[in-house]
Amino acid sequence: MPSSAYADAEYQSVHHVLFKESITVPLKSVLPPGVSQDAFGTAIRKYKDVVGHDQVYQGDDLTEYIDPYELHEAEGNRRMPCAAVRPKTIEELRGVLKVSNEFGIPVWTFSRGKNLGYGGPAPRVTGSVALDLHRMDKIIEVNAEYAYAVVEPGVTFTDLYDYCVKNKLQVWPSVPSLGWGSVVGNTLDRGTGFTPTASHHQHIAGVEAMLADGELVRTGQFAVSDSPSAHLSKFTFGPSIEGLFLQSNLGIVTKLGIWLTPAPQAFMSCTFDVPNFEDVETIVNVFGPLRRDGLLPNTVYVSNITEWLGMMGPREGFWPHETPIPDWRIDELKKEFDLGYWNAKFGLYGAKDVIQAHFDELKKIIDQKAPHGRLVGKIFTAPDGETLDPASIPETEGGFFVGIPTLWSLPMVKFRLPKDGGGIGAHYDYSPIIPSNGKEILDWVKTAKKICEADNFDLFCDFFLHERHVIFVNMFTFDKTNAMHRKAVLNIFDNLFEEGKKRGYSKYRSHVNTMDRVASLYDFNDHAYRRFVETIKDAVDPNGILSPGKQGIWPKRFRESETSKAHL
Repeated sequence: MPSSAYADAEYQSVHHVLFKESITVPLKSVLPPGVSQDAFGTAIRKYKDVVGHDQVYQGDDLTEYIDPYELHEAEGNRRMPCAAVRPKTIEELRGVLKVSNEFGIPVWTFSRGKNLGYGGPAPRVTGSVALDLHRMDKIIEVNAEYAYAVVEPGVTFTDLYDYCVKNKLQVWPSVPSLGWGSVVGNTLDRGTGFTPTASHHQHIAGVEAMLADGELVRTGQFAVSDSPSAHLSKFTFGPSIEGLFLQSNLGIVTKLGIWLTPAPQAFMSCTFDVPNFEDVETIVNVFGPLRRDGLLPNTVYVSNITEWLGMMGPREGFWPHETPIPDWRIDELKKEFDLGYWNAKFGLYGAKDVIQAHFDELKKIIDQKAPHGRLVGKIFTAPDGETLDPASIPETEGGFFVGIPTLWSLPMVKFRLPKDGGGIGAHYDYSPIIPSNGKEILDWVKTAKKICEADNFDLFCDFFLHERHVIFVNMFTFDKTNAMHRKAVLNIFDNLFEEGKKRGYSKYRSHVNTMDRVASLYDFNDHAYRRFVETIKDAVDPNGILSPGKQGIWPKRFRESETSKAHL
């Protein structure tokens, strides 16, 4: 049985239940591709010599290394690691890679394994070693003067927040909706938070990564020994290579510098809602230009009413039928819970007089362009010359909008479970990048609603308004034990993907099951992008051991070997 992944008792309990109670078919032992049982046994002994016997797991102890939302386990097609290895230090990580190179055993690297809905910690190639980095959990530095942090892969958003509070540092980390994930893992997968540094990958400054041969490389000013600018500038001399380690299998990030938000004097919690389905066009056409011209300098988060219902209880309590919730019932629920069909939330941060002026200008624009919408702003301020304590703000107004991590949204996956108990909650997503244009977004939600309802699912979605694009998240919560649900989810995803493909949309991240399919969209000049990255991959990872197949990038041995392809 693996030792605890979290020191926090609540997080550990939820983590344990999430994985252990999700399994409907017993785990089966597998071998790495092309590796014999005897060779594998020798490799396991060598892994244990590197990290210690108690940090290598096999068999039933791999419960925490599968996808808890796996769609295909009933058919015997679970993505399964052959073992899990948990290094603590750079030296141990280097030793693990040395063994993998010696035996040709691929590793699937992750920090906390909480990329739920996208495969979690499950490998792209069955038989890979689950390379779990959560024990590499040092907070190397948090600099309040310049507002940045340097962390190892195992540091969670909650760890970083707690460290800042304990040390009375006047900075606010950006956190996503769930705080138990890795800062490094989320950032490298282009995750999003809610404070002014919400686009995490755009606030990277200085990366350290280990290549497949164990060599360390640093990027930007971090590559200059003892540079005082190591994490203050994204600029470098020569080609910038940080991007080579985002959504990547070219190296393993061991340290990450990331910018934080200086604690402001004031914060305004803002909400805006509109009553009708078609009003999504108004939201995008009003708020999109304000994101571009800087009046709203931070992400605007918009959810439809069904997603809000997902936080309030089982679907059966709102509509006790298998059919989609009809429009007339949605209208009743809007009145009952005083919600719009679309509900936006965002924050304003800075000096109180400045953000009040921003809000006043926003109100003028709303009154003119969207008078049927409701705009509410609640301001929280510290005295002049002081900074605001985020914990002083009620969770309903602050929470992750002021950098406080929670597990707030996790119950959403239980929306379609039977009201009287039973079932296993899960979710799957289709998340395209769409131009920030009201007509285009309205066309998309009409299409998505039709596709979902054809399989008796509701349109359950949210989107993030950036300056010029929208990340639109079509979420399908389902009961994993329900065969009809599983079939519907796959059908909905396929249909949404094909509709997105027609429009030239790609996804901002991908489930391991669909990485090749998403990668195929990048087809300019006979897939020149893929061929270019494959060339780099073969040069820096000649044995093809680092996360083969991640983001559709395959090393030469998998592109050419039928034995290896059998594990895909």
